[in-house]
Amino acid sequence: MKDSVPQGVISLKEKLSTSCDEPVPRSHHVVSLLKSTCLYIFTSGTTGLPKAAVISQLQVLRGSAVLWAFGCTAHDIVYITLPLYHSSAAILGISGCVELGATCVLKKKFSASQFWSDCKKYDVTVFQYIGELCRYLCKQSKREGEKDHKVRLAIGNGIRSD
Repeated sequence: MKDSVPQGVISLKEKLSTSCDEPVPRSHHVVSLLKSTCLYIFTSGTTGLPKAAVISQLQVLRGSAVLWAFGCTAHDIVYITLPLYHSSAAILGISGCVELGATCVLKKKFSASQFWSDCKKYDVTVFQYIGELCRYLCKQSKREGEKDHKVRLAIGNGIRSD
């Protein structure tokens, strides 16, 4: 992780420096079963009210390996454009960055018009997407300097055909 961050950015490293110095109890280090619950993520509620989906330790481990499987390393800076309550953002994005020791860039809200300038500003090398994000980017007017970035990889679930 970089030691300096752009103005207006909150550094996780700074926040971690305020955490407790006591070690995590040994009993918390071991996951007894890979099928045990790791977290809950709420569904979008497309078939009714939102429901809590149980995510196992194994699902998180598998998801956190996606960035690695695509060749990402600790030297990458990953732009996560989704809210963290979304499974792709939380599991593939955040967990993947933690697993690799990579840096992640989060923004309060996705903006197609600011996307490439954000990539340049934060030295993004990889971005994560779902669905229509790429189409939104392609519909933006061309801007001077929009290709002056370090993005080498976009990881996502594809896009529907026209």
